[in-house]
Amino acid sequence: MTEARYPIAYQLYSSRNFPPLEAQLPELKAMGYDAIEPWLPAYEADPGAFRRALDDAGLGCFGFHMPLTGLSDDPNRFIEIAQTLGARYMIPPFVPEEDRRPTADYWKGIGDTLAKGAEAAAKHGLKVLWHNHAFEYALLPDGSRPIDHILAAPDVYFEIDCGWITRGGADAAAELRRYADRILVVQTKDLAPLGTTEEDGWTATGDGTIDWSMLAPLIRKTAADHLCTEHDNPRDWRDFAKRSFDHIRSIGL
Repeated sequence: MTEARYPIAYQLYSSRNFPPLEAQLPELKAMGYDAIEPWLPAYEADPGAFRRALDDAGLGCFGFHMPLTGLSDDPNRFIEIAQTLGARYMIPPFVPEEDRRPTADYWKGIGDTLAKGAEAAAKHGLKVLWHNHAFEYALLPDGSRPIDHILAAPDVYFEIDCGWITRGGADAAAELRRYADRILVVQTKDLAPLGTTEEDGWTATGDGTIDWSMLAPLIRKTAADHLCTEHDNPRDWRDFAKRSFDHIRSIGL
């Protein structure tokens, strides 16, 4: 029996340097993508118009990136945006470096903020997910990791970025196992060989150093319901998007 293939979303941040963004949507649909994962400010000016552009292209929105402060200071606004976009996942992705503190209590506080937002979101059938970078895997002075404090909070789920985990010196396979029941989205970011400076050291899924064929069985064991491609600075967004999509499908995901 052939396993069902995952829907695949495209993180629109990947092609932010190639406007207009709306012109990219039909091309992404033609490549086979099912959805767009937008980031702020792509949808901010007019969420309704952004939704109509997605609808016109035949694309969905499963989740979207948003500021952590939006969850803590203005949750109703972003819940309304989620409803307008048709999204089910609200995904804060970042803590600015100047705000980070090297203590377990600080990172537990980030988890608490997410959990409070998750409680509000749940009333509308929405979930809150954290999206990692590398800094969550740097050991704190007490030997613990920020990511573990964040995800210890109740009802906080995970969009796991395997590329940033690898760049942060952690093991993507181990993290897929560790948080299998919390992972609702797998982002298939790939790393170019060590020392590569072109495209900030990132590359299309399958062209880099991460063994996606090895990770595929672990991805299937998570609670993820879709995958998402991303590249922080591609030279050619079309080439990145197509190569990534085709590789994911070639390994049966």
